[in-house]
Amino acid sequence: MSSPIRFDGRVAIVTGAGGGLGRHYALELAKRGAKVVVNDLGGARDGTGHSDAALAVVEEIRAAGGEAMSNGGNVAEYDQMVEMVARAKEAWGGVHVLINNAGVLRDKTFAKMEPADFEFVVRVHLLGSAFATKACWETFREQNYGRVLMTSSSSGLFGNFGQANYGAAKLGLAGLAKTLGIEGAKNDIRVNTIAPTAGTRMTEDLFPAAAFEAFAPEKVAPGALYLVSENAPSNVILGAGAGVFQASYVTLTPGTLLTGEALSPEGVADAWDAIADRQGEIVPKTGAEQAMTIGKLLQGG
Repeated sequence: MSSPIRFDGRVAIVTGAGGGLGRHYALELAKRGAKVVVNDLGGARDGTGHSDAALAVVEEIRAAGGEAMSNGGNVAEYDQMVEMVARAKEAWGGVHVLINNAGVLRDKTFAKMEPADFEFVVRVHLLGSAFATKACWETFREQNYGRVLMTSSSSGLFGNFGQANYGAAKLGLAGLAKTLGIEGAKNDIRVNTIAPTAGTRMTEDLFPAAAFEAFAPEKVAPGALYLVSENAPSNVILGAGAGVFQASYVTLTPGTLLTGEALSPEGVADAWDAIADRQGEIVPKTGAEQAMTIGKLLQGG
């Protein structure tokens, strides 16, 4: 078995850590030696209202002998994220781990969804994760060390009825993570994405009671902690739920070159089966690799 994964001497920020997955991440990070910033605005599932959820988790961590501080900053407000990072650095000298977990739901079919509800959900999930990460980024670069985890979803990766706003944000996060993983590599900043399936306040009315228990948040947390550990991979999309872990990939088929009269809408229709044939598909490491595969076909490769 691998050597124990520890976070001694590390400072971790977990957003949306007042309950559900975020709470379990914070508790487990603290148990394994991290000093933890427990961030939670404390709102309801739709992002309204406030509570003292973060303070309760901090008290749990301290009662178990760990170190933690609460933060009520709103991830959707960049200045509040900058202030949160500054407080962590002032208290503990740095920030090494960021888990972007905060989120909201405003589910409706696209036909009934107000533009404001679309914008709000994208702002919290996608912009909120970008803002929190940006607030940490220069510190990560200066330290030549950083671990970032984005929270995507099967709704973003594969779609889900009634979640156009949420799905758009969640696939956007996977794309953000891919680019940041490339940009951060030279400074040992590793950026990964988790797509959890868990029974939490966000999903309590979607699960039957028995499944709710099977999909407990603590069965996701091991995957999250591995992805922010010292020896973590980078550019990974990990599905996690009920103790099952799955690697998810964005793939590219070899493709078909169309020329002459075939280079037409009808030609695409005629060649569709070959274009969509997944035999020999690849997983590009960067966007530029798609252009390279096109170049190979042009050269007859």
